Amino acid sequence: MSRQLHAPPDSTAPAGSTGPPAALRFATRLFAGLFAGFLLGVVVLESSLRSADAVTYAQVRSVELDRLDLLASLTLLPALCLGAALAVTAYRTGRTWVPNAIAVALLAVVALISVTVNLPINAQQTNWTGHGIPADWSAVRDRWQAAHALRTAAALIAFGILLLPAGLRPRAH
Repeated sequence: MSRQLHAPPDSTAPAGSTGPPAALRFATRLFAGLFAGFLLGVVVLESSLRSADAVTYAQVRSVELDRLDLLASLTLLPALCLGAALAVTAYRTGRTWVPNAIAVALLAVVALISVTVNLPINAQQTNWTGHGIPADWSAVRDRWQAAHALRTAAALIAFGILLLPAGLRPRAH
């Protein structure tokens, strides 16, 4: 016997409600897709820098760090919030909510990796052009790129989950 996660019926939901509004699904998918695409673009850029020398790498990172953290925040934070709203709305209307919750959890993992690994390295790398490049610059680069690859994979999986057809059929009670 399998145990299923069910939301309690929502007595406040209008009769014939079809679950989360299409606009909420669209906005969640839009921000999650923009974020995942942005991360994928950075993977491509960073992979092209693998053979670059320290000075070239530091110069390109300086340009990357100028505004890309802002773009990441402007896409990840709405994706997280809208995804959570999507999952809660689906739960409250008695619809399938678990895939949305999994996507939000993956985006939360992305945020955690960003805060614990990538952002501290970003802060360190902003000083490379003015204070000199450290001797272990390639090890720092490799650590950043490994964490970035992991968060890119998580973001792409989350986006893929969000693209799955919305569970329009109510669960059996």
